Amino acid sequence: MHEDTLISLLRDQGITLAASLPCDKAKELFRLLPESFETIELLREEDGVGVCAGAYLAGRKPAMFIQSSGLGNMLNALLSLSRTYELPLPVIASWRGVYKETIPAQVPFNTALPGILKAADIPFVTVHHPREFDWISETIDTAFRCHTPAVALVSPQCWEGDAAGELQEDTPDRSRHMHIVHNRTVPSPTMTRLDAIRALVPHLHDAAVVSNIGFPSKELFWTGDRKENFYMLGSYTQASSLGFGIALSSRRRTIVIDGDGSLLGTAILPVIAGKKPHNLTIVCLDNGVFGSTGNQITPSYRQVDLELYARACGFEQTAKVASAEETGRALASPEQGPSFIHVVIRPGNSYVPNIPLTPREIRDRFMNTIRPDAIQG
Repeated sequence: MHEDTLISLLRDQGITLAASLPCDKAKELFRLLPESFETIELLREEDGVGVCAGAYLAGRKPAMFIQSSGLGNMLNALLSLSRTYELPLPVIASWRGVYKETIPAQVPFNTALPGILKAADIPFVTVHHPREFDWISETIDTAFRCHTPAVALVSPQCWEGDAAGELQEDTPDRSRHMHIVHNRTVPSPTMTRLDAIRALVPHLHDAAVVSNIGFPSKELFWTGDRKENFYMLGSYTQASSLGFGIALSSRRRTIVIDGDGSLLGTAILPVIAGKKPHNLTIVCLDNGVFGSTGNQITPSYRQVDLELYARACGFEQTAKVASAEETGRALASPEQGPSFIHVVIRPGNSYVPNIPLTPREIRDRFMNTIRPDAIQG
């Protein structure tokens, strides 16, 4: 089958991690991915940009496999994360909307997609036949050689003639007993985000740390800069995805300092809970507002309990804290992850300058520090 040919090509290129969100036009390829590579099955395509970025920073060669319409969801992350930090990301996309398309909604974006990629200066190729699969290999090579996202748009025509037909897969029994006892009080907060970060810093030790965009990264830098810190300068919602990719690819403990707004805007928590990375801790600094953009209230201010949200996603190790002492104790807990620490804080930004490091400097010193602990394969 042509899918087997592509899998062999990916192995030859050294791909060790796949992030995927399937397309029915290439269902056999998506079925084969978990049999061939460690595969992260996503709920939103942009989360895969963060996962793959983290995996690369920790020493692996990732690739994404998606339906081409998902590139519309990914564009900001591709440019503000992959392009900004010069991180390679090959994307193999099942190209909808062009060849024998029967769904009208697939047509407007996907027919315009080559022009969109060209305008974004993202290298791409169009592949219409299996004999052109070498172009996919060239796309992967371009991504890693030039440290850029690069896209292969693969027509459904490539899979015509295969005898796979409609897949008849046995699915496991999904029955289970759910028992969650969650009797919590969300306290009136006293700490600011800066107070919470000051409480976290003494307990970071040699952990790889990813901090959320805006004030969290700036406050962490001026409180306790260290070469193990990766500061997000853009890519809203991608901090936990990036930390997830690091945790899967490194033996080092990984800590994400995220926020309520960005965690409510991502679909990565159920994916993390499903993979159960034992070395990952997500610290949610919940001030109930978008602190970096003017303190606009988020749903967590009076409505959503983010600890319960994490438990509903499948996190078994969670805590809710509101003081510096509780925050330090929760982070120092020896329990295996993935763990989720809900830190209830009050709104308020400190007056801190921007981080005086370039994206490349942030990337290089972080990679050079954590890559000795990489998990290959």
